[in-house]
Amino acid sequence: MQLSRFLDPYKILFLPVLFISMLYTQGCDNTIIENEQNVNAAWGDVQSQYQRRADLIPNLVETVKAAAATEKNILESVIQARNQAGTLKLSVQDLSDPQKLQQFQAAQTQLSQSLKQIFALSERYPEVKSNQNFRDLQIQIEGTENRIQRTRQVYNEAVKEYNSSILKWPGRWFAGSRQPKEVFQAESGTEKAPHIKF
Repeated sequence: MQLSRFLDPYKILFLPVLFISMLYTQGCDNTIIENEQNVNAAWGDVQSQYQRRADLIPNLVETVKAAAATEKNILESVIQARNQAGTLKLSVQDLSDPQKLQQFQAAQTQLSQSLKQIFALSERYPEVKSNQNFRDLQIQIEGTENRIQRTRQVYNEAVKEYNSSILKWPGRWFAGSRQPKEVFQAESGTEKAPHIKF
């Protein structure tokens, strides 16, 4: 009986400590979940911008095709790059796999390179460049490329926050089987400034 009286004050102290630690644990877990959802949402934005670009390409190709029938190879390379980029899908579960992200990024880079050929084509064919539809589409594609770049940055920021929340203490205790996500990285060679010669 006297022992239970002795333990009662410890029970009174133990219950608030237990309650606070449970709240803290729940808060850490919620932060990790919220950060993971931010990564998934940012990835959805990246995919949305890639889709927007893919939807614009057929219009651009049709506009250029009429004025530059002799440059059929360039147009075909754009169509092929668009089809390849469109068939390569990357789910949020694949964001922890560096190889899959690299393959996806390589297909998107190939499409960007093909689009640059279209713009070079317009320099050789002034009648294409002066076409209002072509100019409008050029502006749309340039804007889309800028949006893609911005959504990649937002995605990388979300990945950084998520990875920090599961790798730093105390988050790593609550992360369970969650793996760090991969970020977009610059293509090899892009660290060098392009050489422009007139």
